[in-house]
Amino acid sequence: MPHHLVVKGIHLVVNSVNLGGVTVKRRPSGQHHGDLRNALEQAALALVKERGPHGFTLAEACRRAGVSVSAPYKHFADREALLASLALKGYEEQYRRYRAAVAGGTDVAEQLAAFAAAYVRFAAEERALFDITFLAGLDKSRHPELAKAGKNLFDMLVPIAHQVTPDQDTALDLLTRIAAAAHGLALFLQQGMLPAGRENLTQAAHQAAHCARALVAQQTHTPH
Repeated sequence: MPHHLVVKGIHLVVNSVNLGGVTVKRRPSGQHHGDLRNALEQAALALVKERGPHGFTLAEACRRAGVSVSAPYKHFADREALLASLALKGYEEQYRRYRAAVAGGTDVAEQLAAFAAAYVRFAAEERALFDITFLAGLDKSRHPELAKAGKNLFDMLVPIAHQVTPDQDTALDLLTRIAAAAHGLALFLQQGMLPAGRENLTQAAHQAAHCARALVAQQTHTPH
């Protein structure tokens, strides 16, 4: 009669093995990421907040995420690719914020003022994303998705500026000047360069909105 041996329900978990008196510990696997990509992005964001977009290595992001140094290459070819992924998130967050800002009214000057104020708030409230998006020096020829995301922003906003002037190029120029003023105020706020009494987010956003209204008024009274 054949002998049957049935073994079931056995689970072996080996955390250490003793070999001739030497205990070899099992190397922890770190976080078991089905979410490795997100873990690396969050680690990089934290490092950018601490040191800026140029102040860390890919290996440091791995250590912060609790994964091996070879882990990123499943998702990111190099450190720039990791930053480019975050820059894309920065553009997407801007799109969400600016679209909500301009949706709040129908007066063109007020819509563009709301955009300018939202720009300054984004820079202050999402400092790491702002720095990555604008200060990391990413090569957009290597990451065409970033150029496309930036174009999406202008494609959303230019039609609003176009209501001020019938000329497409002039509308683009107006929007660029409004964005440049907001960008400068955002950097001045970050670097503590605004005048005393105006060195806070509320005042900087108010000033950006004021600049936008002034630029719209200037364009409106400029002979075409």
